[in-house]
Amino acid sequence: MELVTIVILVALIEYIFFGLLVGRARGTYGVNAPATSGDPTFECYHRVQQNTLEQLIVFIPGIIVFAQNVSIDVAVGLGVIYIIGRIVYLKSYVADPKKRSIGFVLSWLPGIIMVIGGLIGVIMNMM
Repeated sequence: MELVTIVILVALIEYIFFGLLVGRARGTYGVNAPATSGDPTFECYHRVQQNTLEQLIVFIPGIIVFAQNVSIDVAVGLGVIYIIGRIVYLKSYVADPKKRSIGFVLSWLPGIIMVIGGLIGVIMNMM
C-alpha cells in the first residue's frame, strides 16, 4: 500500500501546484480575490483547479478501495494515468478549452474504473 500512498500524495501535490498556478494567474491577469472570473486565461487555470478538486473526491477513495480489494499494482498504474491525465488536462485546457477531452478522459476514466472495480471487489470478497 505504500505505492498507493505515494500516488495519492503526488496527486495532492499536483493539486497544490495547480492552486499555486491559480494564484500566479491572479497576479498576472489582474484578477483580485475573491473574484473567480475576469481574464479568460485566469478562468482556465481556475477551472482546472476546481475540476481537479472534483476529480479527487472520486479518485482518492476509489484508489484506496480498489487497492485493498482488487489489485495494488493496477491501482498504482491507474493512479499514475490519473496524474498524467491531469497534467494533459491543464496544458490543453489553458491552451484551448475545447481540446481538453483527452486529459479529462485520462483522469476521469481511472477514477471510474477504480470506484466500480472497487465496489465489485468488495462484493466478491464478501462472498
